[in-house]
Amino acid sequence: MLQKHDLKSATPVNGEHLGQPNPSMLPAWFLALGTFAIGTEGFMIAPLLPTIASDLGMSLSATAMLVVVFTLVLALSSPIGTVIAGGLRRRDTLLLAMTIFKVGNLIAAFAPGFGTLMFARILMAVAAGLYAPNANALAGMIVPAEKRGMALAIVSGGMTIAIALGLPLGSITGHAFGWRSTFLMVAAMGAIAIIGILAGVGRNAGAHLAIASIAERVSVIRQAPVLKLLSVTLFWSIGAYTAYPYIAPYLFQTLGFADKGVAATVTLWGIFAALGVFTGGALNDRLGSLKVAGFSLVALALSFTALAIATALPGMAAVSVALLAVAGWGFSVWSFFPAQMARLIVAGGQSHASIALSLNTSTIISAFPSVARSARALSQWAMFG
Repeated sequence: MLQKHDLKSATPVNGEHLGQPNPSMLPAWFLALGTFAIGTEGFMIAPLLPTIASDLGMSLSATAMLVVVFTLVLALSSPIGTVIAGGLRRRDTLLLAMTIFKVGNLIAAFAPGFGTLMFARILMAVAAGLYAPNANALAGMIVPAEKRGMALAIVSGGMTIAIALGLPLGSITGHAFGWRSTFLMVAAMGAIAIIGILAGVGRNAGAHLAIASIAERVSVIRQAPVLKLLSVTLFWSIGAYTAYPYIAPYLFQTLGFADKGVAATVTLWGIFAALGVFTGGALNDRLGSLKVAGFSLVALALSFTALAIATALPGMAAVSVALLAVAGWGFSVWSFFPAQMARLIVAGGQSHASIALSLNTSTIISAFPSVARSARALSQWAMFG
């Protein structure tokens, strides 16, 4: 049976003394190297699909399966892989995941055909599904409870920084040196992340936590508090991302933006997303996760309401309200994230934290079909409208 643990008991991520809280956030930045690498690869591939399709002699729709299969494998493998790897040292799990991710990118860089590239993307999906929830869980468990929000924000912030920096970097690299070079670049990022984990994460980090049995790990999905929080995640994800495919046409047709204006607005969204995740983490530690999560959801709803109101306003008033709404959208989506993860860690228990967070990852991705339907409806409307 698992022993009960004080939620404020923690181990320094880069130390070997078990149970001693360490307020330093530096180790979390080492863990964020991995989420940055994963986020960069995940976001950069969509703009490169036409180039990949042309080079491999495939149709664009067939090549897009690289994204579809990646998403499905990540959603399915994340909780399964986390359950299977639950008996490993926590640092070893992260090193294993990042090694698989690096190998997957190397295979992709030298893939002779579509089948090999698909295999590489499957490896990357398994690695991403294993790394992200375990990195967040470790960061949240080995700092004092009053620092947990910021630790989670830093690790999750690797994803938002990937949106702001990794995506354009990958696009520039791919168009300048070919799409294969982008996978080499991400493989190098993975290698740097491995070095960072070895340097900044103690071998026994998290060893003070009891190791749950397979049955106990699987039982997390039946815990009512976890299921309630996952339902919140599901509706948040649907609300946050179903509207995302409509950003460009909204700006084009409602506000009359040109291409550069749309690109600048999407960048604005990414900047405020990065601000949101770090602000949300800091406020979580000051105000508590329930208040921050609630405020973020209200702010998200108000942002969408403002986008609707902007359509009825004239000229610069419409532009000003819309830009504020887009900024609020990006900010509130990501300010919710560390608070929700902090709540899941408490609900599932520290020994089950990685399982609860992997289920959270799968829940977020399960909302993506609504995004796909939204994009498909949009394309049909554009064709016949």
